[in-house]
Amino acid sequence: MSTATTSGARRHARAQGTTVVECMPTVPAGDGLTWAETIPGGGYASKRLARGTTLRLTDRYGDACVSVLLFNADEPFERLNVADTVKVLWQAYVGEGHLLLSDQGRVLASVTAGAADRSDTFCGTTTLRSNTQRYGDGSPHGGTPAGRELFTLAAAKHGLTRRDLPPSVSFFQGVRVGDDGMFTWLGSAGAGATVELRAEMPVTVLLANAPHPIDPRDAYTCSPVEIRAWTGAPTAPTDHLWSRTPEGERAFANTADYLTARGIA
Repeated sequence: MSTATTSGARRHARAQGTTVVECMPTVPAGDGLTWAETIPGGGYASKRLARGTTLRLTDRYGDACVSVLLFNADEPFERLNVADTVKVLWQAYVGEGHLLLSDQGRVLASVTAGAADRSDTFCGTTTLRSNTQRYGDGSPHGGTPAGRELFTLAAAKHGLTRRDLPPSVSFFQGVRVGDDGMFTWLGSAGAGATVELRAEMPVTVLLANAPHPIDPRDAYTCSPVEIRAWTGAPTAPTDHLWSRTPEGERAFANTADYLTARGIA
């Protein structure tokens, strides 16, 4: 169908109404949810979430690899710092009980469910160059989009640019570092695997669902990720997670100090 004319473009646009697009959100989410969406393989999503929101990601068929970036929703120059998340908390494998720290030493989100052996803080996501070399195309609107290109689209919806994108953490595909310093890809957590993140301050979350950078399979393989989010309470000083480690307790205290000064806590 030609889109060279206004009438042709209109017919083409209206014809899309019969197309099933799996990433379409449910608006309103309903059933107590604040966000309900499915990201297809090679897709992305983003949302601003209130403090205390729980975000659940589910790998529906066992081939997803969702990369996550977090920003302070009010001051986005504060963002996820993967290096500090690993270094400060003495743990490179992110799972239940881990904290996702910002570059200001504060807790952007805590991981309340998820398997540490199927996450990755080392490899980041794929790039235009890597996907072009491997698949022949890495552009965001092509058949094999790169994760960083998808993040760029998601970031633009919140006034952020490519230069604002730090390294990401990914879930559902595991990586281990051997004694020789080499990475070993562990594969999928399996169909139905879930990860839950609890926002410890107002955050903007960006999600990109693309094959892992060291996935050895020849084909561009990535299955849908289901998103569900609902409101709740953030971690409190009485919660065991708050004082689980002295480093984590300090990060929570930094977060509380910041939010109290802004009248949020």
